[in-house]
Amino acid sequence: MDRKKTRAVFCGSVQIGGGAPVSIQSMTNTFTEDVEATTAQIEALANAGADIVRCAVPTLKAAEAFKEIKNRVQSVPLVADIHFDYKLALAAIEAGADKIRINPGNIGGTEKLKAVADAAGSAGIPIRIGVNGGSVEKDLLDLYERRPAEALAKSAFRNIGILRGFGFDDIVVSIKCSDILTNTAAHKILSGETDLPLHIGITEAGIGRAAIVKSAAGIGGLLAMGIGDTIRVSLTGDPVEEVYTAKDILRSVNMLPGQITLISCPTCGRCRVDLAALCEEALKALEALEPAKRPLTAALMGCAVNGPGEAAHADAGVAFGADGGVYFEKGVQVRSVKIDEIVPTLVKGITAANE
Repeated sequence: MDRKKTRAVFCGSVQIGGGAPVSIQSMTNTFTEDVEATTAQIEALANAGADIVRCAVPTLKAAEAFKEIKNRVQSVPLVADIHFDYKLALAAIEAGADKIRINPGNIGGTEKLKAVADAAGSAGIPIRIGVNGGSVEKDLLDLYERRPAEALAKSAFRNIGILRGFGFDDIVVSIKCSDILTNTAAHKILSGETDLPLHIGITEAGIGRAAIVKSAAGIGGLLAMGIGDTIRVSLTGDPVEEVYTAKDILRSVNMLPGQITLISCPTCGRCRVDLAALCEEALKALEALEPAKRPLTAALMGCAVNGPGEAAHADAGVAFGADGGVYFEKGVQVRSVKIDEIVPTLVKGITAANE
């Protein structure tokens, strides 16, 4: 796909935009004042694959704790999430935040916003402008009453203009709402009129399977259009699940660095093997391999209807018959394989394709 060309912004060592891989973000849901719990959750998120982690800083005590957390955490850049009190933003910047997330509309006025922009500029860190569907300015809601997507985009443009008026241009932008169609339309407007890197997501997606599906539809659709430089999946519950879901979304559009994708059929009455068990075994084996140098695909297909074609399209794949399977490598039928040979053969084929 052709990704929208955006300018590069750095959050610590992580490049956002400018052609860099789409980075995965999440946010802690511990009390930031609890240094031990927050540090542990940040490390869990980093181990799961998060590139950037954000922490809420709602109090001065949280800002003080953020400084200690920043001293402890070396695995990922940390972002301070600030609302209502510009002094907290200044404290977080002084504490070593790698990026600040603010909603300029609630930070306390032009002079206070300028103080934050000046401090961020002096520290050499970016600001993420965050506009949510629930925080659009009233005059824009009134003006675009029947066009909420335009209201979201116009709010972002307004706040971009304010920061640029202070001479600050190290900006990442996010505009999110919980309605997928409005969210998509707003991002199309924004992406079409700015080259600033975009942080994308579906806010307040909910809980469980429905929230995962909603996030995949909304975020995946934007990525498929080439929109998005960094993502956060917003799920109620354990934020580690956000990271796993984000990785799966990126994998589904071939944008996860080092990805090895396993495809398999849903099975039907023609399938004569326990395909689900074989897939579980194969998935564990593939996850243990070195990261791929390019996106690689392994296939396990249950019968001879679509199996040979799908297996042939994969870097390594097997299509099953009644007594075993036929192994394919890069579109070429190689040989027949018995059931107990299938996973080792698949792993060997993917390893060879990665050399």
